[in-house]
Amino acid sequence: MDSGRLKALFSISWFVAVGLWSAIVPANAQVNVTQYHNNSKRDGLYIDSAFTQSAASNLTRDSNFDGTIVGNVYAQPLYIEGGPSGPMIIAVTESNNVYALDAIDGSVIWERNLGAPLLAGDLTCPTVVDPVGITGTPVVDVASRALFLNAMITPDGGATKKHLIFSLNVDTGATNSGWPVDVGDTAIFNGITFTAGIQLQRAALGIVSNILYVGYGSLSDCSLWHGWLVGVPIDSPDPSNAVTAWATGAIGGGIWGVGGVASDGVNPFVTTGNTFNAGVWSGGEAVIRFQPGPIFTGNIADFWAPLDWLSLDGSDTDIGSSGPLLVDVAGATPSRLVVALGKDGNAYLLNRDNLGGITAPIASARESFSFIIQAAAAYRANQSTYVALRAGRDKLRAFRITATSPPTIAVGWDVDRTNVGCGSPFVTSTDGTSNMIVWIVGTEGDQRLHGYDGDTGTVVYAGGGADELMAGTHSYSTTGIVARGRIYVATDNKVYAFKLPGGAPTPTPTPTSTPTSTPTPVPTGTPIATPSATPTATSIPTATPSAKPTATASATPTASPTATATPRVTPRSRPSPRGRPTPPQRP
Repeated sequence: MDSGRLKALFSISWFVAVGLWSAIVPANAQVNVTQYHNNSKRDGLYIDSAFTQSAASNLTRDSNFDGTIVGNVYAQPLYIEGGPSGPMIIAVTESNNVYALDAIDGSVIWERNLGAPLLAGDLTCPTVVDPVGITGTPVVDVASRALFLNAMITPDGGATKKHLIFSLNVDTGATNSGWPVDVGDTAIFNGITFTAGIQLQRAALGIVSNILYVGYGSLSDCSLWHGWLVGVPIDSPDPSNAVTAWATGAIGGGIWGVGGVASDGVNPFVTTGNTFNAGVWSGGEAVIRFQPGPIFTGNIADFWAPLDWLSLDGSDTDIGSSGPLLVDVAGATPSRLVVALGKDGNAYLLNRDNLGGITAPIASARESFSFIIQAAAAYRANQSTYVALRAGRDKLRAFRITATSPPTIAVGWDVDRTNVGCGSPFVTSTDGTSNMIVWIVGTEGDQRLHGYDGDTGTVVYAGGGADELMAGTHSYSTTGIVARGRIYVATDNKVYAFKLPGGAPTPTPTPTSTPTSTPTPVPTGTPIATPSATPTATSIPTATPSAKPTATASATPTASPTATATPRVTPRSRPSPRGRPTPPQRP
């Protein structure tokens, strides 16, 4: 389907972060969320003048927003303005369905199915994602109005397995000339060929200087797979003959963190997971900076791996469980940093202009006794730079980076999320430094949005009432986006829209007519009380998995008590290596 609709609209002043977090954009400027966590540094910061803390405390779900889609969702949605049908939400599913939804009412503008996904029974390797179709978050090039994504497809009922990189017209869904690119037919590096049936594309895609970068990891660490980074020029008339690829030298080393490819505007950065039986370092357990292509120089300035990388390899504790987070800390030396967060529970600070090779980081601290698997966010509030992270399924945490020489990791705040879940965080601010709110979804727990003060961790938004309950969220994969006074969250078979008090969002599309879809009923349930944080001393409690709570239908929502954030007393230095539990499968 392809259509638009007439709406009465007006324009408002709008703040958007460009480069530094305080640049002001004119009132009629477009607002676009074109990639994972809103920008190439992957900081997850959304500047929206409507999101004061007082307004955010009264957030409600827009019951007039349809948002019906078909398929399981592990990718973040996108928000695109400037097209003939008005502002759109782009959502993709594991059924290989791609949707453009009206950002006001959630009806379908256009939809495409790109081919049959792979069923778990068709794959040699096990997977907790079934079917496997579009997993990684797409990226949009606004200048060319092109949407790029990777889909795992079978043309013959499962016998043939392909990874295809598509370029679609974001306004119509039509496939652009020369696409898709078949990765199995085009990716080769140092004699290593890409075997589509054993690779998974989970990492968010990125564009740097007109080159599309797509990272690949494994299906549950099975078979003779490699970590891959594939580059395709987006303006090439024959993209299949312009592919450049890089792969780890040893088996393993997947690029699988949901944040995917980060960039400083010149170079793409990735993190990699553990390798197997590597006698020498071969690209795993690392932060890697590539030259355009991708080309890896091998110079020590262009990669970092911890001194104990071989031990991490042996215990399957990936540095690559979180994608790289690029953070600038004014007053620090060095100030241009990469933050890496690993399954070993540690946070690492690195100089992104000179990563250093196999060496100690600038600073490190233990931030979890659970696996850190997520995409972190970064923001500046009250003269401190913070990193907010999912420190396990039951903990939201924020630590500070000091403006010193060298920078260090200092204590911030914690919120206990035991039994109610914690997805990857994102952040709103009215101007880049004020009204900081850290948001998470209670994934596979209470399945509600929660907002916390960025300086203290105190509750700003406690999840709402019966109407604010969502369904179909996924551990660290589910996160939200912010545009025009709204938060959008994509889950299995549904995109939800939450609005601030004061009416509808205010973009200005070209008026056209459009048919509307029939809304799907939204489940309701008794809100689960927001937990109170438990005071801690200097140790971090080991995370204990809990059963997923079941929502119970109720006509009257119950109040959510206010959680109290726990400030940590002292920074945590990295402990001696210890035995590690068997890691869970990567959903």
